[in-house]
Amino acid sequence: MHPFSPLPPPDRKSHRPPARARAGRLARLTPALPALLILGLSVALWADSAARDPGVRGGPPGAGQPFPTLTAEQQAFFDAGQESFASVNTVQGDDDPGLGPRFNLDSCAGCHAHPAVGGTSPFVNPQVAVATKDGATNTVPFFILPDGPVREVRFKQNRDGTPDGGVHQLYTITGRTDAPGCVLAQPNFEAEARRDNLTFRIPTPVFGAGLIAAVTDATILANLAANAALKRSLGIGGRANRNGNDGTITRFGWKAQNVSLPVFSGEAYNVEQGVTNELFPNEIDQTPGCTFSPTPEDRTNLAGATPVEVASDIVKFPMFMQFLAPPRPAPETPSIARGRAAFAEVGCALCHTPTLTTGPSAVAVLANRPANLFSDLALHRMGPGLADGIRQGSAGPDEFRTAPLWGLGQRIFFLHDGRTRDLNEAILAHASESHGPSGFSEANGVILRYRGLPERRKQDLLNFLRSL
Repeated sequence: MHPFSPLPPPDRKSHRPPARARAGRLARLTPALPALLILGLSVALWADSAARDPGVRGGPPGAGQPFPTLTAEQQAFFDAGQESFASVNTVQGDDDPGLGPRFNLDSCAGCHAHPAVGGTSPFVNPQVAVATKDGATNTVPFFILPDGPVREVRFKQNRDGTPDGGVHQLYTITGRTDAPGCVLAQPNFEAEARRDNLTFRIPTPVFGAGLIAAVTDATILANLAANAALKRSLGIGGRANRNGNDGTITRFGWKAQNVSLPVFSGEAYNVEQGVTNELFPNEIDQTPGCTFSPTPEDRTNLAGATPVEVASDIVKFPMFMQFLAPPRPAPETPSIARGRAAFAEVGCALCHTPTLTTGPSAVAVLANRPANLFSDLALHRMGPGLADGIRQGSAGPDEFRTAPLWGLGQRIFFLHDGRTRDLNEAILAHASESHGPSGFSEANGVILRYRGLPERRKQDLLNFLRSL
């Protein structure tokens, strides 16, 4: 298969609906944006360019495998972590209990599925089927579509107007055969949508996460300080998000809100599946009659006969991610080479830094090696067009971590909320004029340069991104 052959979703003739339908879907699925802004963006984005996203790259996944030089012990933990990552949780039972009482999905690998385990949203959204799995009586929310991205939803404000920002799980265990007697209501998402109170996130890929963890704070800060004059001329700032306790740079999650892979894993286990663990030991919902297991539900097995058997899931998950190799790009072509040059020329590489070098590490495979992640791991202001109204750590309502681009060629959905499948649309959405306190996007100058490229060079740049 040609490296840029589009791979359409199942049972669909094309992964791009007509322009009018695209604009309608954008308006319907992005209630956080004012209607006029959505209309303006939709018209501008689809009228802008003759260059076209080549589509999801076909061929082998190029991801999902461990580093090839792991020790026997490291490989054993990778295998055990991958198995736990792919396991399906139930409310009660002998294997992997602890689901709920509220949850978004019942498996890590269900969210991180494409193009291989560890990736992101697949073509068919598993959140639709899990709504009524094992007798559950949930209603699928309007923003969860069979061919749409896996999503978690946050509320921007509480009913009294104070900031919220937390995840409100889609589903409850009510009606499930393994949750007798539990009665819980789903959140009223329709009412919150009418209040313009919903904002969405899609899963971030975890390929190469061990390399991201091994980049030193000093390297991140030095890279932020590099090319200072050019960045200023384009309106680019950027800063690190930091842990409120020790001041170290946080780097995982859409707002770089998590400091480490164990914290990232433990929080997601509790928030997304409702599984309590030794880092997050309390049930999110403690309604009587809806908790069925002693907490923490995931815990160290002190009777284990081997180190792998002793380890809890929140030890195995980070081991899997730590030893998961980064994605492999497609072979270079003349168009890809020209696109790489255009990527640097317009200024994309000033934030999407092609390579950061890791520091010393106790894990030899991660030490002092290039990480070709295309990110500076820093926060940047993206303006009202992408603002989600959520604060995390020191990250403000319109600030996001520069998303790593390695593996981009095989991603289906783009931007933090998965609002588009079209790479060109996602690029143009980085630009945003001032319509309030969130101000201008730091990407405005770069996107202006991108718009000014000849169409053939835009196409080369899109081809390059789909090669990653």
